[in-house]
Amino acid sequence: MLATKLSRPLLNFSVKALNFKNPGNGFRPVQRFCFPLLSPCGTRSYANEVDQIGSRAVLITGCDSGFGFALAKHLHAKGFIVYAGCLQKDKGDGGSKDLDNMNSDRMRTVQLNVCDSKEVDRAVEQVNSSLEDPEKGLWGLVNNAGISTFGEVEFTSMDTYMEVAEVNLWGTVRTTKAFLPLIRRSKGRVVNISSMMGRMGSPARSPYCITKFGVEAFSDCLRYEMQPQGVMVSIVEPGNFIAATNLYSPERIKAIADKMWDELPEIVRKDYGRKYFDEQVSKMETYCNSGSTDTSPVIESVAHALTSTTPYTRYHPMDYYWWLRMQIMTHMPAAISDRLYVY
Repeated sequence: MLATKLSRPLLNFSVKALNFKNPGNGFRPVQRFCFPLLSPCGTRSYANEVDQIGSRAVLITGCDSGFGFALAKHLHAKGFIVYAGCLQKDKGDGGSKDLDNMNSDRMRTVQLNVCDSKEVDRAVEQVNSSLEDPEKGLWGLVNNAGISTFGEVEFTSMDTYMEVAEVNLWGTVRTTKAFLPLIRRSKGRVVNISSMMGRMGSPARSPYCITKFGVEAFSDCLRYEMQPQGVMVSIVEPGNFIAATNLYSPERIKAIADKMWDELPEIVRKDYGRKYFDEQVSKMETYCNSGSTDTSPVIESVAHALTSTTPYTRYHPMDYYWWLRMQIMTHMPAAISDRLYVY
Protein backbone atom coordinates (compact mmCIF):
# COMPACT_ATOMS: atom_id res chain seq x y z
CA MET A 1 0.00 0.00 0.00
CA LEU A 2 2.74 2.42 1.03
CA ALA A 3 4.89 1.38 -1.90
CA THR A 4 2.01 2.05 -4.28
CA LYS A 5 1.48 5.54 -2.91
CA LEU A 6 5.18 6.36 -3.15
CA SER A 7 5.46 5.05 -6.70
CA ARG A 8 2.64 7.11 -8.19
CA PRO A 9 4.44 10.51 -8.14
CA LEU A 10 7.44 8.90 -9.78
CA LEU A 11 5.34 7.93 -12.79
CA ASN A 12 5.19 11.62 -13.69
CA PHE A 13 8.99 11.87 -13.66
CA SER A 14 10.23 11.32 -17.19
CA VAL A 15 13.84 10.86 -18.19
CA LYS A 16 14.40 11.67 -21.84
CA ALA A 17 17.10 10.03 -23.88
CA LEU A 18 20.59 11.40 -23.59
CA ASN A 19 21.42 13.87 -26.30
CA PHE A 20 25.07 13.27 -27.12
CA LYS A 21 25.38 15.83 -29.89
CA ASN A 22 26.63 19.28 -29.00
CA PRO A 23 27.29 21.30 -32.17
CA GLY A 24 29.80 23.58 -30.50
CA ASN A 25 32.02 21.00 -28.88
CA GLY A 26 31.54 17.70 -30.66
CA PHE A 27 29.92 14.83 -28.81
CA ARG A 28 29.27 15.38 -25.12
CA PRO A 29 26.51 13.99 -22.90
CA VAL A 30 23.70 16.35 -22.00
CA GLN A 31 21.29 15.20 -19.33
CA ARG A 32 17.67 15.96 -20.06
CA PHE A 33 15.20 15.60 -17.23
CA CYS A 34 11.58 16.65 -16.91
CA PHE A 35 9.81 17.04 -13.59
CA PRO A 36 6.37 18.55 -14.21
CA LEU A 37 6.01 19.74 -10.62
CA LEU A 38 9.16 21.84 -10.83
CA SER A 39 9.81 22.91 -14.38
CA PRO A 40 8.54 22.58 -17.96
CA CYS A 41 9.89 19.80 -20.14
CA GLY A 42 13.13 20.26 -22.03
CA THR A 43 16.66 21.35 -21.28
CA ARG A 44 17.42 24.46 -19.31
CA SER A 45 18.02 27.41 -21.57
CA TYR A 46 21.37 29.13 -21.99
CA ALA A 47 19.61 32.21 -23.35
CA ASN A 48 18.34 33.73 -20.09
CA GLU A 49 21.23 35.83 -18.83
CA VAL A 50 21.46 38.33 -16.01
CA ASP A 51 21.27 41.94 -17.13
CA GLN A 52 23.88 44.70 -16.91
CA ILE A 53 26.86 42.40 -17.37
CA GLY A 54 28.99 45.42 -18.21
CA SER A 55 28.65 46.75 -14.66
CA ARG A 56 29.37 43.45 -12.94
CA ALA A 57 32.82 42.48 -11.64
CA VAL A 58 34.28 38.99 -11.26
CA LEU A 59 37.47 37.81 -9.54
CA ILE A 60 39.21 34.68 -10.87
CA THR A 61 42.10 32.93 -9.12
CA GLY A 62 44.89 31.14 -10.96
CA CYS A 63 44.99 33.26 -14.11
CA ASP A 64 48.66 32.70 -14.90
CA SER A 65 47.75 29.98 -17.41
CA GLY A 66 45.25 27.25 -18.25
CA PHE A 67 41.56 27.63 -17.44
CA GLY A 68 42.05 30.85 -15.48
CA PHE A 69 43.87 32.70 -18.24
CA ALA A 70 41.37 31.62 -20.91
CA LEU A 71 38.42 32.39 -18.65
CA ALA A 72 39.68 35.91 -17.86
CA LYS A 73 39.83 36.74 -21.57
CA HIS A 74 36.46 35.11 -22.25
CA LEU A 75 34.61 36.97 -19.49
CA HIS A 76 36.26 40.22 -20.53
CA ALA A 77 34.97 39.65 -24.06
CA LYS A 78 31.48 39.15 -22.65
CA GLY A 79 31.68 42.57 -21.01
CA PHE A 80 32.56 41.76 -17.39
CA ILE A 81 34.99 43.76 -15.28
CA VAL A 82 37.61 41.08 -14.58
CA TYR A 83 39.99 40.90 -11.63
CA ALA A 84 42.52 38.28 -12.68
CA GLY A 85 44.38 36.84 -9.71
CA CYS A 86 47.91 35.87 -10.76
CA LEU A 87 50.55 34.15 -8.66
CA GLN A 88 53.40 35.51 -10.81
CA LYS A 89 52.22 39.10 -11.25
CA ASP A 90 54.86 40.54 -8.93
CA LYS A 91 57.53 38.86 -11.09
CA GLY A 92 56.00 40.03 -14.36
CA ASP A 93 55.71 36.41 -15.50
CA GLY A 94 52.90 34.19 -16.67
CA GLY A 95 49.54 35.36 -17.88
CA SER A 96 49.54 38.66 -16.00
CA LYS A 97 51.84 40.24 -18.58
CA ASP A 98 49.59 39.28 -21.49
CA LEU A 99 46.45 40.37 -19.65
CA ASP A 100 48.02 43.73 -18.72
CA ASN A 101 49.02 44.23 -22.35
CA MET A 102 45.34 44.25 -23.28
CA ASN A 103 45.33 47.82 -21.94
CA SER A 104 41.68 47.56 -20.93
CA ASP A 105 40.19 49.29 -17.91
CA ARG A 106 37.96 46.22 -17.50
CA MET A 107 40.93 43.82 -17.20
CA ARG A 108 42.68 44.29 -13.87
CA THR A 109 45.38 41.87 -12.75
CA VAL A 110 45.88 41.27 -9.03
CA GLN A 111 48.83 39.70 -7.24
CA LEU A 112 47.25 36.71 -5.52
CA ASN A 113 48.72 33.67 -3.84
CA VAL A 114 45.74 31.80 -2.38
CA CYS A 115 48.04 30.17 0.20
CA ASP A 116 49.02 33.55 1.67
CA SER A 117 46.37 35.11 3.93
CA LYS A 118 48.02 38.53 3.73
CA GLU A 119 47.99 38.51 -0.07
CA VAL A 120 44.35 37.42 -0.06
CA ASP A 121 43.45 40.26 2.32
CA ARG A 122 45.34 42.76 0.16
CA ALA A 123 43.47 41.51 -2.89
CA VAL A 124 40.16 42.08 -1.10
CA GLU A 125 41.22 45.64 -0.27
CA GLN A 126 42.35 46.27 -3.85
CA VAL A 127 39.11 44.99 -5.32
CA ASN A 128 36.95 46.81 -2.77
CA SER A 129 38.71 50.13 -3.30
CA SER A 130 38.48 49.93 -7.10
CA LEU A 131 34.83 48.89 -7.40
CA GLU A 132 32.65 51.64 -8.80
CA ASP A 133 30.17 51.11 -5.96
CA PRO A 134 31.60 48.88 -3.18
CA GLU A 135 28.22 48.76 -1.49
CA LYS A 136 26.89 46.83 -4.48
CA GLY A 137 29.65 44.28 -3.97
CA LEU A 138 31.41 41.82 -6.27
CA TRP A 139 29.25 39.76 -8.60
CA GLY A 140 31.37 36.65 -8.98
CA LEU A 141 34.24 34.66 -7.47
CA VAL A 142 35.78 31.80 -9.46
CA ASN A 143 38.08 29.58 -7.38
CA ASN A 144 40.23 28.15 -10.14
CA ALA A 145 43.77 28.11 -8.69
CA GLY A 146 45.04 24.59 -8.28
CA ILE A 147 47.98 22.23 -8.53
CA SER A 148 48.22 18.49 -9.09
CA THR A 149 50.60 15.62 -8.64
CA PHE A 150 50.61 11.84 -8.83
CA GLY A 151 51.93 8.88 -6.90
CA GLU A 152 50.56 5.96 -4.95
CA VAL A 153 49.95 6.43 -1.23
CA GLU A 154 53.21 4.76 -0.19
CA PHE A 155 55.09 6.80 -2.79
CA THR A 156 53.69 10.18 -1.69
CA SER A 157 55.24 12.20 1.12
CA MET A 158 53.19 13.99 3.77
CA ASP A 159 54.72 17.26 2.54
CA THR A 160 53.21 16.61 -0.89
CA TYR A 161 49.78 15.86 0.58
CA MET A 162 49.86 19.10 2.54
CA GLU A 163 51.19 21.18 -0.37
CA VAL A 164 48.39 20.10 -2.71
CA ALA A 165 45.75 20.59 -0.01
CA GLU A 166 47.05 24.06 0.84
CA VAL A 167 46.38 25.29 -2.68
CA ASN A 168 43.39 23.28 -3.88
CA LEU A 169 41.33 23.04 -0.70
CA TRP A 170 42.46 25.57 1.89
CA GLY A 171 43.19 28.13 -0.82
CA THR A 172 39.58 27.80 -2.00
CA VAL A 173 38.23 28.10 1.55
CA ARG A 174 40.53 31.02 2.42
CA THR A 175 39.70 33.03 -0.69
CA THR A 176 35.98 32.35 -0.45
CA LYS A 177 35.78 33.44 3.19
CA ALA A 178 37.68 36.64 2.40
CA PHE A 179 35.51 37.68 -0.56
CA LEU A 180 32.16 36.39 0.67
CA PRO A 181 31.01 39.69 2.25
CA LEU A 182 31.42 41.40 -1.14
CA ILE A 183 29.62 38.54 -2.90
CA ARG A 184 26.74 38.67 -0.41
CA ARG A 185 26.23 42.38 -1.04
CA SER A 186 25.60 41.75 -4.72
CA LYS A 187 23.69 38.50 -4.17
CA GLY A 188 26.20 37.13 -6.64
CA ARG A 189 27.86 33.85 -7.56
CA VAL A 190 30.61 31.56 -6.29
CA VAL A 191 31.97 29.06 -8.82
CA ASN A 192 34.40 26.42 -7.57
CA ILE A 193 36.49 24.39 -10.00
CA SER A 194 36.51 20.81 -8.78
CA SER A 195 37.13 17.77 -10.99
CA MET A 196 35.66 14.46 -12.00
CA MET A 197 38.18 13.20 -9.42
CA GLY A 198 36.23 15.06 -6.80
CA ARG A 199 33.51 12.47 -7.40
CA MET A 200 35.51 9.27 -7.90
CA GLY A 201 38.84 8.03 -6.63
CA SER A 202 41.72 6.93 -8.82
CA PRO A 203 44.93 4.96 -8.22
CA ALA A 204 48.02 7.14 -7.85
CA ARG A 205 45.97 10.35 -7.55
CA SER A 206 45.04 10.40 -3.85
CA PRO A 207 46.57 13.85 -3.05
CA TYR A 208 44.50 15.45 -5.82
CA CYS A 209 41.34 13.42 -5.19
CA ILE A 210 41.33 14.23 -1.47
CA THR A 211 41.41 17.97 -2.13
CA LYS A 212 38.75 17.89 -4.84
CA PHE A 213 36.43 15.75 -2.70
CA GLY A 214 36.93 18.46 -0.07
CA VAL A 215 36.06 21.21 -2.55
CA GLU A 216 32.84 19.35 -3.38
CA ALA A 217 31.84 19.11 0.29
CA PHE A 218 32.77 22.73 0.99
CA SER A 219 30.77 23.89 -2.03
CA ASP A 220 27.67 21.94 -1.00
CA CYS A 221 27.78 23.30 2.56
CA LEU A 222 28.33 26.82 1.25
CA ARG A 223 25.43 26.48 -1.17
CA TYR A 224 23.07 25.48 1.65
CA GLU A 225 24.18 28.44 3.77
CA MET A 226 24.15 31.02 0.98
CA GLN A 227 20.77 30.16 -0.51
CA PRO A 228 18.88 32.32 2.05
CA GLN A 229 21.36 35.13 1.29
CA GLY A 230 20.55 35.07 -2.43
CA VAL A 231 24.04 33.84 -3.38
CA MET A 232 24.26 30.94 -5.84
CA VAL A 233 27.09 28.43 -5.62
CA SER A 234 28.06 26.17 -8.55
CA ILE A 235 30.65 23.43 -8.99
CA VAL A 236 32.41 22.76 -12.29
CA GLU A 237 33.82 19.23 -12.60
CA PRO A 238 36.15 19.05 -15.63
CA GLY A 239 37.20 15.75 -17.13
CA ASN A 240 40.70 15.12 -18.46
CA PHE A 241 42.02 18.46 -19.70
CA ILE A 242 45.60 17.94 -18.53
CA ALA A 243 46.94 18.48 -22.04
CA ALA A 244 45.34 21.93 -22.14
CA THR A 245 46.29 23.20 -18.67
CA ASN A 246 50.08 22.73 -18.69
CA LEU A 247 49.91 20.95 -15.33
CA TYR A 248 52.21 18.22 -16.66
CA SER A 249 54.90 18.13 -19.27
CA PRO A 250 57.20 15.12 -19.87
CA GLU A 251 59.94 17.04 -18.05
CA ARG A 252 57.70 17.75 -15.06
CA ILE A 253 56.54 14.14 -14.84
CA LYS A 254 60.15 12.95 -14.86
CA ALA A 255 61.17 15.52 -12.24
CA ILE A 256 58.32 14.50 -9.93
CA ALA A 257 59.10 10.81 -10.40
CA ASP A 258 62.84 11.21 -9.78
CA LYS A 259 62.27 13.23 -6.62
CA MET A 260 59.66 10.76 -5.41
CA TRP A 261 61.94 7.77 -5.91
CA ASP A 262 64.89 9.48 -4.22
CA GLU A 263 62.79 10.30 -1.14
CA LEU A 264 61.16 6.88 -0.75
CA PRO A 265 61.97 4.92 2.40
CA GLU A 266 64.33 2.06 1.65
CA ILE A 267 61.76 -0.56 2.63
CA VAL A 268 59.26 0.82 0.09
CA ARG A 269 61.84 0.88 -2.70
CA LYS A 270 62.85 -2.68 -1.89
CA ASP A 271 59.30 -4.06 -1.66
CA TYR A 272 57.96 -2.47 -4.86
CA GLY A 273 61.10 -2.32 -6.99
CA ARG A 274 62.07 0.17 -9.66
CA LYS A 275 60.33 -1.74 -12.45
CA TYR A 276 56.91 -1.43 -10.81
CA PHE A 277 57.56 2.23 -10.01
CA ASP A 278 58.51 3.03 -13.60
CA GLU A 279 55.41 1.23 -14.88
CA GLN A 280 53.18 3.50 -12.76
CA VAL A 281 54.97 6.60 -14.02
CA SER A 282 54.49 5.36 -17.60
CA LYS A 283 50.73 5.02 -16.96
CA MET A 284 50.66 8.64 -15.82
CA GLU A 285 52.45 9.74 -18.98
CA THR A 286 49.87 7.92 -21.10
CA TYR A 287 47.00 9.52 -19.17
CA CYS A 288 48.45 13.01 -19.63
CA ASN A 289 48.81 12.49 -23.38
CA SER A 290 45.16 11.45 -23.68
CA GLY A 291 43.65 14.69 -22.38
CA SER A 292 41.58 17.16 -24.40
CA THR A 293 43.28 20.33 -25.62
CA ASP A 294 40.01 22.24 -26.08
CA THR A 295 39.12 24.10 -22.88
CA SER A 296 35.95 25.68 -24.28
CA PRO A 297 33.55 23.28 -22.52
CA VAL A 298 35.01 24.30 -19.16
CA ILE A 299 35.05 28.01 -20.01
CA GLU A 300 31.46 27.90 -21.23
CA SER A 301 30.35 26.08 -18.07
CA VAL A 302 31.87 28.74 -15.81
CA ALA A 303 30.42 31.53 -17.95
CA HIS A 304 26.96 29.95 -17.71
CA ALA A 305 27.25 29.67 -13.93
CA LEU A 306 28.04 33.39 -13.76
CA THR A 307 25.54 34.69 -16.29
CA SER A 308 22.50 32.42 -16.25
CA THR A 309 19.47 33.45 -14.22
CA THR A 310 19.20 29.76 -13.24
CA PRO A 311 22.75 28.36 -12.97
CA TYR A 312 23.24 24.63 -12.47
CA THR A 313 24.48 23.16 -9.20
CA ARG A 314 27.04 21.02 -11.02
CA TYR A 315 28.54 21.15 -14.50
CA HIS A 316 30.24 18.17 -16.16
CA PRO A 317 32.45 19.39 -19.03
CA MET A 318 34.01 16.12 -20.09
CA ASP A 319 33.90 13.67 -22.96
CA TYR A 320 31.39 10.85 -22.96
CA TYR A 321 33.83 8.17 -21.76
CA TRP A 322 34.64 10.03 -18.54
CA TRP A 323 31.03 11.10 -18.00
CA LEU A 324 29.84 7.49 -18.26
CA ARG A 325 32.69 6.23 -16.07
CA MET A 326 31.83 8.81 -13.40
CA GLN A 327 28.16 7.78 -13.42
CA ILE A 328 29.06 4.09 -13.08
CA MET A 329 31.59 4.66 -10.31
CA THR A 330 29.24 6.88 -8.31
CA HIS A 331 25.97 5.01 -8.84
CA MET A 332 26.79 1.31 -9.18
CA PRO A 333 27.98 -1.07 -6.46
CA ALA A 334 31.70 -0.68 -5.86
CA ALA A 335 32.32 -4.36 -6.61
CA ILE A 336 31.16 -3.75 -10.19
CA SER A 337 32.78 -0.37 -10.86
CA ASP A 338 36.06 -1.49 -9.29
CA ARG A 339 36.16 -4.54 -11.55
CA LEU A 340 35.46 -2.43 -14.64
CA TYR A 341 37.88 0.43 -14.03
CA VAL A 342 40.39 -0.33 -11.29
CA TYR A 343 41.38 -3.99 -10.91
